[in-house]
Amino acid sequence: MASKKAAQSQPIAENEHVKELLTILKENNAPTMKDLLSVLGHIGAMEKQLESAVNELSAMRRELAEAQAQNHPVRNALQKAVITMQAQVLDLRDKLAELKQHVIDGCKNAVSDFKEKGISALDNVARFFNIRPMLESMRGELDKSIRADDKAIATIETISTEYHEAGRHLKNIGRAIIGKEAIQEAKPIGIVAKSIAAPIRAERSCLAAMKKSVEAAIGSCCRLEERATERKPSIQKDLQKYNQQIAQEKKDAPTAERPQSTNAER
Repeated sequence: MASKKAAQSQPIAENEHVKELLTILKENNAPTMKDLLSVLGHIGAMEKQLESAVNELSAMRRELAEAQAQNHPVRNALQKAVITMQAQVLDLRDKLAELKQHVIDGCKNAVSDFKEKGISALDNVARFFNIRPMLESMRGELDKSIRADDKAIATIETISTEYHEAGRHLKNIGRAIIGKEAIQEAKPIGIVAKSIAAPIRAERSCLAAMKKSVEAAIGSCCRLEERATERKPSIQKDLQKYNQQIAQEKKDAPTAERPQSTNAER
């Protein structure tokens, strides 16, 4: 269990089983290496983007503490956003860890098959992974998280606008009492509200970048699978040609009814 946790916390490109498979593919000039490297590169990008999202979540918590200390009107909306985002980030972290472990196990199994059967075992390297459904699930979770961020930002901006609008009305009452002209426009979103919303915007940016990496990884997986289907017709064609050759040789072979001709002997 400890070694599995260590593997999950380690960058995917540094895993021993991943590096071993890539070395084998490189030494044998396997055409699948490029697409597998692409998949691994996108997973590596996801790791960094999720780490950035975790950092922004910490910034959201700090803003929440300040908003609560100042009794700011957006504090409840921010608290709800923090709770929602924390649950979603933890879920994404678990999904990414599961994805990485699936890739590591796939590399390990591919290397084992290569050692047992030779390079032909890696003709369809995609069969060792089958991670596209996991990536598609992550894309769905990221969509939900991005929508939650959009909603939180809109809520904070609305509350801030209403707060300043209420302040304008109170000021106008005072100005009317002393005979001054009313203020016609409320202040734009306050500096504090902008500061509170900033880490949510940054969080959204991290998740949007992660979604792009997931979609790119799905594309690389599709190409890896297509390479496998491209190989099959070629193998089947070679096999068919070989079988036809054997059948022709049997047909041309001399028999009691059809002895070998003198010309054939010469």
